[in-house]
Amino acid sequence: MIDIKKFINILKKNDLKFCTGVPDSLFKDLCFQFEKSFKKNHITASNEGAAVAIGIGYHLKTKRIPLIYMQNSGLGNAINPIISLADKNVFNIPLFLIIGWRGEKNHKFIDEPQHITQGKETESFLKNLGIKYKIINSKSDYPKVIKLLKNYSLRNNKSVCLLIRKNSFQKKTNKTKKILTNLDKRESFLKKIVEELPKNSIIVSTTGILSRELYEILKAKKNKLNNLMCVGGMGHAISIATGIAKQTKKKVYCFDGDGAVTMHMGSLAISSKLKNLVHIVFNNFSHESVGGHDNAAKHVSFFKLANILGYENSIFIKNIKDISKVVKKMIKSKKSSFIEIICSKGHRANISRPKEKMIYLKNTFQKRIK
Repeated sequence: MIDIKKFINILKKNDLKFCTGVPDSLFKDLCFQFEKSFKKNHITASNEGAAVAIGIGYHLKTKRIPLIYMQNSGLGNAINPIISLADKNVFNIPLFLIIGWRGEKNHKFIDEPQHITQGKETESFLKNLGIKYKIINSKSDYPKVIKLLKNYSLRNNKSVCLLIRKNSFQKKTNKTKKILTNLDKRESFLKKIVEELPKNSIIVSTTGILSRELYEILKAKKNKLNNLMCVGGMGHAISIATGIAKQTKKKVYCFDGDGAVTMHMGSLAISSKLKNLVHIVFNNFSHESVGGHDNAAKHVSFFKLANILGYENSIFIKNIKDISKVVKKMIKSKKSSFIEIICSKGHRANISRPKEKMIYLKNTFQKRIK
């Protein structure tokens, strides 16, 4: 397997000295090391498109090639600035991409449904974008591959990509910063909120661990609430909830995460206009579902921002004993509502994944919210 520190040293020897991106579970240990090794020359971006734009800005000032990392599911966010800004017909800016290959076709590892099509089409995307790429795994001669791609990029002023297979890097034990460990975990808050919600409440929950925790809680309660798990499309749960709320007079609850909200924060200016929408953001200042990397949430007061963007009720909670009173108030309110819950990092290792097919869960949700 590839030694992470040696891998980063090779990147730096090839004059790749600035990196930005969104963490990926496929190489989460590498992402941690990016933070440690590049220090001030590293930025965890709000989304993959923003990472590309940051890299473009770096190149405009330094004329050097930026290193940009992401999961292949983030290519959708990245494509717009790649083809409308970095493209040869526009600013002609070279990028060095490192992309984790979830859902790889013909691979022994069976991935989750939201990664299947993306994994199948990843190579096609890169080819259509005109991006030269090389696939690397645990046995690859990565120094040679990195040098080859870097020289090609310099010589032709074109973007290149390292496509990373699963289990390519050595696993490291990363001690994530223990912040707010005196607070309750997200799962405890979720249980308390579910206890307060009326029967047949409509819930849209964000991608990641949060939805899996909620899935288990609702299973135990025999699914008396109607929940749509957004297993993909990070950051779009609130917009889906907005679309539903616009078509009903019933309350719609969106259970969201700090990393997801940061990805597409402009959506709050739209969702805040719906008086039957309750937006609940669980903030543990990290991209927990892909490894626990810090994100920009630690610099943001979401409930204050929500108020500025138009939510009429905007509340901050960090004590589980306050949940019951606040949720009851939001249920009765005829105003748009936003709750920011500060919770600690961490989750149970044995959280299950849905056994049902996603299409079944979608159809069940649609029948119940008629």
